[in-house]
Amino acid sequence: MFDELDIVPPLSAALTKHGIHEATDVQEAVIPRILDGKDLMVSAQTGSGKTVAFVLPMMSMFNRRKSPNTGIRALVLAPTRELARQIQQVCRQLGAAINVTSLSITGGASFQEQAAELRKTPDILIATPGRLKEHLERRSLELSDIEFLIFDEADRMLDMGFRDDVIAITEHCSPTRQTLLFSATLEHGGVLAMAKQLLHQPETIALHASRSVPENIRQRYMLAHDDRFKEKLIHALLDEAPNQQVIIFTNTIVKAERLHSLLLSGTRRCGILHGNLTQEERNAVVSGMRSGKYKVLVTTDVAARGLDLPSVELVVNFDLARKGDEYLHRVGRTGRAGQPGRAVSLVGPNEWDLMARIQKYLGAGFGKTTMPGLTSTYQGPAKVRNSGKAYGKKKPKKLKGKDKAKVKKPAKTGPRPSRPSGPASERDGFTPLKRKKPADD
Repeated sequence: MFDELDIVPPLSAALTKHGIHEATDVQEAVIPRILDGKDLMVSAQTGSGKTVAFVLPMMSMFNRRKSPNTGIRALVLAPTRELARQIQQVCRQLGAAINVTSLSITGGASFQEQAAELRKTPDILIATPGRLKEHLERRSLELSDIEFLIFDEADRMLDMGFRDDVIAITEHCSPTRQTLLFSATLEHGGVLAMAKQLLHQPETIALHASRSVPENIRQRYMLAHDDRFKEKLIHALLDEAPNQQVIIFTNTIVKAERLHSLLLSGTRRCGILHGNLTQEERNAVVSGMRSGKYKVLVTTDVAARGLDLPSVELVVNFDLARKGDEYLHRVGRTGRAGQPGRAVSLVGPNEWDLMARIQKYLGAGFGKTTMPGLTSTYQGPAKVRNSGKAYGKKKPKKLKGKDKAKVKKPAKTGPRPSRPSGPASERDGFTPLKRKKPADD
């Protein structure tokens, strides 16, 4: 129970109001250390409740200790707009119980309107690095009173190229702050380097293997000979679970839009999310999923991180993720807070080896499954290696430079053709021209 974690009663009541009764593993491990004032490096599985893990103790301390200053008290940096909005929602729900205010500023919104909101000086500011740096450069906010600095999804921020922005932002924050770093993995070299530079004697908390999918998520794959067959499988999967919320991932915007159009042709209400949408369009789709307006969401990896939809029961990879960590974040959209979830990957002939690499990354295999009445002409490779990859013809190694020069051309064999005898006219059919002798002077 949260009462045992030394949380102030109004916040415990707010948790109960929003249906949160038991602390998760990450919350039990992290909250006491935050209350003790420790800098932390934390890795935990997606959907483990890490947002509440840092928001709850931070707000509890704000409630007990009034700010000696008048500025923003906490800054949370997030890599994506969706994650920033999710954190803001948690802050709003919990903060209402103790009058702690919060504000989210991200790209895609009016700079002037954000500047006006910043003048109200919220207690907690949630921001994406790029937009926050703009505000700092235009001097529309001040961070010198910061008591807490939180990096959420730190590995993702670095992968997106925000390292320099994060360092520049940190230089504006109070040096006496408490700093918390959350990452899907602490094995990321950039994360370790950033932590060494920005945290003070941090404690490390790693609750689960960073490359493992939660046990409550069942992973399966289906074979498909082409995208048209994958579309048939999608329809069958949705017909099998008409009342479940489903997220379908593609690797490209073009595929997402085609699949969205196909699914709209029926009676099913379906949303789409990708990087070419405006912020207002993104917000409307996410709100539609949360309210139950949409049962199906087709998306690119823009939603793989930072999208908290607690009712999603099935994730379908129309295209396999290109990397193991992106696969982890995709399937982490289901099975939230320990609820049962399913993840089904549709695997084509050119994706078998990619699936093998992902399974090796996770250290676990996927179970094969099929849909009644749908049989793919592709049934997997005839033979696989110990790594799980398909056997194929080895391409001849291309030689370069000196190695190429070392290769001798094979000697010609057989008798040399004899040259025809006789004058040139007989040999080639032409009479050679005769040069005139020069006249004597």
